[in-house]
Amino acid sequence: MNLEIYLKSHLQESTAKSYYYHINKFRLQNRNTEHYSYKKVMQYIEELRKNYPANTLRGILFALKKYYEYLIETGIRKDNPTQSIKFRDAKETPIQHQDLFTDKELQELLEPRKERYPFLTLRNRIIISLLVYQAPTSGELTELEVNAIDLEKATIEIKPTALTNNRILPLKAEQILLLYKYINTDRNALKTHREDKNMLLLGKLGTPIQIEDIIYLISTYQKRYTKKLTSTTIRQSVITNLLSKGNDLRMVQTFAGHKHLDTTEKYKQTGIKALQSAIDKHHPLR
Repeated sequence: MNLEIYLKSHLQESTAKSYYYHINKFRLQNRNTEHYSYKKVMQYIEELRKNYPANTLRGILFALKKYYEYLIETGIRKDNPTQSIKFRDAKETPIQHQDLFTDKELQELLEPRKERYPFLTLRNRIIISLLVYQAPTSGELTELEVNAIDLEKATIEIKPTALTNNRILPLKAEQILLLYKYINTDRNALKTHREDKNMLLLGKLGTPIQIEDIIYLISTYQKRYTKKLTSTTIRQSVITNLLSKGNDLRMVQTFAGHKHLDTTEKYKQTGIKALQSAIDKHHPLR
């Protein structure tokens, strides 16, 4: 049994696809991974930690665990070097309020710009608008299917993950126009290259986008800001701004897809606490 068939026989299709991608990347970037020790796997994980949030690393680790389970089942090795690896920080990234973005700063991301690949202009605008208006995680973005969009009702359905609940959120008027054109024109042009399996957001080769594509796209906006811009800081900023405007805590919980109310409560912070956080981080004696 090859790896792809093994994953599909043990996991849901979307999960199998994601795991297969991360395992292949792991094998391409490293030699003799089938004989890796615990130490070698941890070195790889620690290298990824420099560029990926904890939630993304958690998904990659699960993929590697499944890879070594496959090697055991096929008789290639007898032990699983990832068995005892756990992430204590595999949860919502701690909120540093002084590093978040105002509504005005987030709106600047929506301004049209010249793209390196003109045929991806509309897709990129949609990705950014979804991040700014609906605040999905990068993983949720990669799992969006075309049928998640209901243009008549002006809604988008975001599927549940291990950390977030399913939710249906309203679309802005400008998003409806962008999505209509993209789905009926730009996406159709992209999907002729390869099978896309009904995924909404496609790359330049017609295959579904990956988290790495979102990371790269957001990085191209970084020069506009001194604060670190990531999908996580955008999401945290949107949620924090909603709460600062006095929106009901449970409404914001539903919007964000948080499984527990205390997760949403972490985004609430008084002005004094925000000032203290800034002092703690930037005081010259620290």
